[in-house]
Amino acid sequence: MSAHPLLQRARRRVLAITLIAGIPIAIAFALLAFRISTFDVATLTLTITLLIVAGVAMWRARRLDTPWLIARINEHRRFEDSADLLFSANDTLNPLQQRQRRHVEQRLRDAPPELRQPWPWKQLLLCFTIAAMIAAGALGWPRKATDTSVRNDAARSAAPDSPDAPALRAARLQVTPPAYTGQAASAGEKLDVRAVQGSRLQWQLQFTPQPQRAWLQFHDGRRLPLQRDGAHWRAAESLQRPGLYRIVSEPALAEAGRAYRLDVIADRPPQVKVLEPAQTLNQAAPNQRHWQLRFEATDDFGINPNATLDITTAKGSGENIEFQQRQVTLGGSGPATARRFAYRADLSALGVGPGDEVVARLSVRDNRNPQPQEARSASLILRLPSAQEVQTSELEGAIKKVLPAYFRSQRQIIIDAEALQKQRGTLDSDTFIKRADAIGVDQRILRLRYGQFLGEEAEGGAKAPPTGDLPTSDAPTADAHDDDHGDTHAQDDGHDHGGSTSTESAPVFGSATDVLSEYGHTHDHAEAATLLDPQTRAILKAALDQMWQSEGHLRQGHPDLALPYAYKALGFIKQVQQAERIYLARVGSALPPIDMARRMTGKRDGLGSRGLQLATRPASDRIVADAWQALAQADGKVDLDALSRWLDAHPNAWPDPLDVIAAIDEVRQQPDCQPCRLRLREQLWPALQRPLGPPARRSAPDAAGRRYLDALAAPQERT
Repeated sequence: MSAHPLLQRARRRVLAITLIAGIPIAIAFALLAFRISTFDVATLTLTITLLIVAGVAMWRARRLDTPWLIARINEHRRFEDSADLLFSANDTLNPLQQRQRRHVEQRLRDAPPELRQPWPWKQLLLCFTIAAMIAAGALGWPRKATDTSVRNDAARSAAPDSPDAPALRAARLQVTPPAYTGQAASAGEKLDVRAVQGSRLQWQLQFTPQPQRAWLQFHDGRRLPLQRDGAHWRAAESLQRPGLYRIVSEPALAEAGRAYRLDVIADRPPQVKVLEPAQTLNQAAPNQRHWQLRFEATDDFGINPNATLDITTAKGSGENIEFQQRQVTLGGSGPATARRFAYRADLSALGVGPGDEVVARLSVRDNRNPQPQEARSASLILRLPSAQEVQTSELEGAIKKVLPAYFRSQRQIIIDAEALQKQRGTLDSDTFIKRADAIGVDQRILRLRYGQFLGEEAEGGAKAPPTGDLPTSDAPTADAHDDDHGDTHAQDDGHDHGGSTSTESAPVFGSATDVLSEYGHTHDHAEAATLLDPQTRAILKAALDQMWQSEGHLRQGHPDLALPYAYKALGFIKQVQQAERIYLARVGSALPPIDMARRMTGKRDGLGSRGLQLATRPASDRIVADAWQALAQADGKVDLDALSRWLDAHPNAWPDPLDVIAAIDEVRQQPDCQPCRLRLREQLWPALQRPLGPPARRSAPDAAGRRYLDALAAPQERT
């Protein structure tokens, strides 16, 4: 026989003794807590004491381990102090020890020893006696009100010693939330309620002795009769709005109970968030075929699994616009309180084309019954580009590819020219000239860019017709000339030509250039540019001349000769950038004519008053202020009815209107209660209108300001 069954029986005996001794004491303490406090406190006390008893029992049982078992077995002489051999492995024992182990096992099978603890009857009886004494004391203890429903928060009634006055002995309130919330019903002795709007409230009250009739009196004057059902009085109502109520009976209660709160948790409407696209207005890409939409709807008590997506298409332009509406039902995914809806709109199926628009909006509902709340997302707009916009976007993209070339600065041209000059010995002649020509092209582009400020819109001006002695294709024009760098250019390229002269030729019939020059409005004339003042324009023109010289030398492959002109051009550009002002062409102003007859007369006839008109306070707002002032006096009269009506009309004037209603109810029940009047006065403070602040004081003048004021006062002192 193994020794482990002996250990298990000993442990079970210890557990039984501890539980039998501790459970009655735990129940007695719970009964005492129930009599002294509430049922909830009694339940908590019972749970804690039972856990303590169970913990002690497990601790005592775990103390009986293998060493304890060996010691108890060895107490019997017939086992010859060999109990430890029962718990050793066979391969670790010699033949003599194995033989001794078999003898011990045989004796255990023949006559197992009794290792269980004897029943401690005296100690158990003592525990039962202590538990009985505690229970008797609890039963004899005068029961206190188990809830705020039967506490005496007000003064005694007019006849407190009347033996026929009923008293509230027990109260129970069951709260059943609406089914759509998924919350379980709760019940308790607390008569203050905070529940979801639409919850079902069921009161069950017990009076001793029984009154003739009873009801619930609400702060707004409503009455909810209590129906007698045997020894209980019952009533039920749906919670729709916050309020206060009292328990009233006929004859009056022996103790006037306080007012109880009914707080309403409003069911918030659902919220819809757009996950995709990120913007409300979206521009469709060229050849886009689908539009992905994703939404997320949240609600405190759950979203309806089905939502409606309203899609509106606008086709056409101008006054010939056609609208078409569609509705698509979407199924949501995810938890009920946070559902997600997705839809991929097929633009070809919607029949939209270039220049059309698609508007989408999601509508969701919550699970409130019978009137679900609906929420809508923001309207998402997809605008399909027209054919003209597509062409413009393609052209714009082509321009953007070469746009960085227009932002070459004069300093960068100098850096490139100096770097090229250093590489002159390492590069062959063709490569060197090609790179110098590329820098010259950059210089030309920069020159034309700055030339726009002087009215230059094109490279050069109109050319004269060819002479009859030279072929048309090779004939030089009157404004062409050869200079030091050998390039041909126009007279209005933004630089001086020294002694070069040009003769004015007669316009040629049928020449488009001559027609525009004669009758058109040209912008290529430098003097027509009115963006800069004359001095700044002259500096910019000098910069263009230096750029021209730099460009000529670079195009010929001489960066060393171009650098001095490039540096001079950079200096002129810096002067232009530091110009104080620019001006545009003046336009005529239409100011009202001055009446010379009224000047210097000092008459103010016909002028409006500039005085600040203070807005008068509405008469209804004086109700709170008058009540607040009256409550400061011990005998001040307060119109509580008018204050209650003002509170109903302005529920958002206080963070918690029920606190104000409770304070008004206390003053109404006890007009001479000074602490009640002070509490109501404190509650009215947040609703008082703040007085208008005084004019701001002028800040103290600094040293310059004081000198200015002294200078103004100086002539008055001399006079």
